[in-house]
Amino acid sequence: MPMVSRVKPAPFVTAFAVAATLLLVGCGSDDSATAPTTTGRATSATATPTGERKAAAVTVDVDDMKFSPENVTVGVGDTVTWKFSDKAPHSVQGIGDKAMGINSPIFDKGEWSYTFTQAGTYRYLCSLHPEMRGTVTVQ
Repeated sequence: MPMVSRVKPAPFVTAFAVAATLLLVGCGSDDSATAPTTTGRATSATATPTGERKAAAVTVDVDDMKFSPENVTVGVGDTVTWKFSDKAPHSVQGIGDKAMGINSPIFDKGEWSYTFTQAGTYRYLCSLHPEMRGTVTVQ
């Protein structure tokens, strides 16, 4: 009767698996910028430890079936707050891949904020009224 023996993996196999895992974890996009983040309310301006410029807050009014101002320009790290005060409900929905994180709930009244952490042009619309459009340019 043949004997069956268990074969233990060689140490080099384990080392190879660990090295391969580390290499795969390090792979990814060349884009080192972080994605934009949302906040429940506008943040106050704060100084950075390196003495760079202070973050700013910009307000866009959502009233009379339009975003006002329709186009705003902010800096990286700035927060845009949409203030909803129309008779109809509205939302803020990003257009295109770059603006995918811009996605507010539907509001009758209230505010919703988004902090832009990456330079670029972000287009958005109201998901209930697609003719309502706006743009945030982040420099």
